[in-house]
Formats: sequence, structure tokens, C-alpha cells
Amino acid sequence: MIRWLKALNLPFVMPAIVRGKHGGTRQLLKGRKSYFSRYNLSGSYGTVECNLGIVCRYQRGQRGRCGVGYLLYVIHGTKVSLSTLHQDYRCRFGIETSYRIKNHCRIRTTTKNPVVRLLFVALAFVLVNLWVYLLWHFVSRRKPGVCLVYRDLFPLNTMLEFLSHAIERQFPVIPAIFLPLPS
Repeated sequence: MIRWLKALNLPFVMPAIVRGKHGGTRQLLKGRKSYFSRYNLSGSYGTVECNLGIVCRYQRGQRGRCGVGYLLYVIHGTKVSLSTLHQDYRCRFGIETSYRIKNHCRIRTTTKNPVVRLLFVALAFVLVNLWVYLLWHFVSRRKPGVCLVYRDLFPLNTMLEFLSHAIERQFPVIPAIFLPLPS
């Protein structure tokens, strides 16, 4: 993917995976300051030389971790500072999360018709947005300066079950088909 994006000369920032016990990209995780480095990423399709941004962050007890944490980003064609690199990519993480949540309620199909597939994706996004609306307006408590959302009380799967039961009440499931007796 990196080789293809570089061949098209498209600017991009993407996360890199920390690999290896002592070598690989893990060998770059040193020190207490963020820095840029050039590195040859290798995989099953060969190697590609790329610019890496190694962002050093203090965990501060987040997710039960303490000490220094490192994040690696592959950068091409953009001028981005190390101080804003992580914050900029976090905005992108919200988009990826919404796509992952959308897959919980997307209708699975084998049709190759792009219109039907787009309709199912749009319906999934509508359901996710409905769930978020219900969470913020009915399963939250507003306090001065903050809004507490009780997501555990009304998960997405619960809303999908409610909708499924409502549809089954409106259109009952036919458990069996009776064939006429041969004469």
C-alpha cells in the first residue's frame, strides 16, 4: 500500500506496527523525545523506504500503563510536526471507529449491485446515528460543563435487538411451509 501511494505521489500519514523483539521497528523505540527517521519496511511484497515519525508519549496510567509509550507513523508528502502528528491522527481514528461500529449493523449480502450495497451501508450509518442520538438525549445526564453518557445501559446491540423484535412483531416469522397433499 505504501509503495502504491508513493508511486501516485499522494500525501499520507498512516500508523506503523511495532514489530520484532529487538530488531524491526522496535529498534527505533529509544529515548524520551519524539523524532523522525528513515526506515526500510519489509514485507511479503518486498521492501519500501519510508519516513517514520516516532512519537514519544507518557502513559500517565492510561489503560493501566505507566512510563513511556511510542507511536509510529509512516509519513509521505506532508509537512507535519511531531507535536501535532498524534493529535491529527486521533481525529482520523474517530472516522475509523465509526466505520467499525457501522459494521455491527450493516446488512450482509453477496449482491454485486453497488446501489444495493450503498443502500445497506447508508442504512447502517442511519442506525448508528439514531443510536447516538438516543444515547445523548435519553440515556445521558447533563451537568454543568459536562454530559455523562451511560453507554453501558443502552449498547448498540440492544437497540438492534429492539428493532429486530419490532420488525418480527410487524412481520411474523413463518416457521414452516406446508405443501399440499398429492392427490
